[in-house]
Amino acid sequence: MNLLITGITTQSSIAYAIAEEAMNQGHEVIVTNPPGRQFSICERIAKRLPKEPVAVLPMDVTDPEQIAATAAAVGEHWDHVDGILHAIAFAPEKALGGNFLDTEWADVATAVHVSGYSLKALTVGFRSLLGAAPHGAGVVSLTFDASVAWPVYDWMGSAKAVLENSTKYLARDLGAEGIRVNAIAAGPIKSLAGGSIPGFAQISDSWGDHAPLGWDTKDATVVAGPALFLMSPAARAITGTVLHVDGGYHAMGAPLV
Repeated sequence: MNLLITGITTQSSIAYAIAEEAMNQGHEVIVTNPPGRQFSICERIAKRLPKEPVAVLPMDVTDPEQIAATAAAVGEHWDHVDGILHAIAFAPEKALGGNFLDTEWADVATAVHVSGYSLKALTVGFRSLLGAAPHGAGVVSLTFDASVAWPVYDWMGSAKAVLENSTKYLARDLGAEGIRVNAIAAGPIKSLAGGSIPGFAQISDSWGDHAPLGWDTKDATVVAGPALFLMSPAARAITGTVLHVDGGYHAMGAPLV
């Protein structure tokens, strides 16, 4: 498969684990990250992936022109894209950590644009390459169960609700073109993204106590297999779905303590 992987921030990130496993399985990978410091860091981390050189392309998903330029650049490498991983999320500090009632719209708008609306922007921007995949294509995003209110997650939770609902509408509108859109609700992973949320330990530290299969907050690799499955033709009849990869926590109704 030809796979576009966004959002590699550190070697401990879920996106890195998925890119690594994809290469180990023999798939082709192109990586993207926003221009600037994040891009430079991503270039260095990409050199640790199993196969070199890895094409690393700049793309800010809040800029339609950059999405179009990156799609054109990917089109120079491949004539189709089999799968895209949307591993993109950001919220200003004032939108997290228990500030829900005091967060201003400007900060909310940033969180929703980057973490929610960008799924639609990215998918539509790569629509022609996804539609050209001979066995259908799979877009997979990463969420954190937006069906409930979590401690400290605040407006990121609302942004993830936009992401999850957009999954359904994209599945509705693009299914006829063979493009499947799904999300994975992973348990908490102590990566740069999780660590940037004030009070994140309130969510993560007791997760394994309530998940029937247990949960290792340092093991992002458990998400890799399910993500690659959803991007593959094996998932050809699955779309508009949020798949829980959380050790079974979501099914238990156990409160965090």
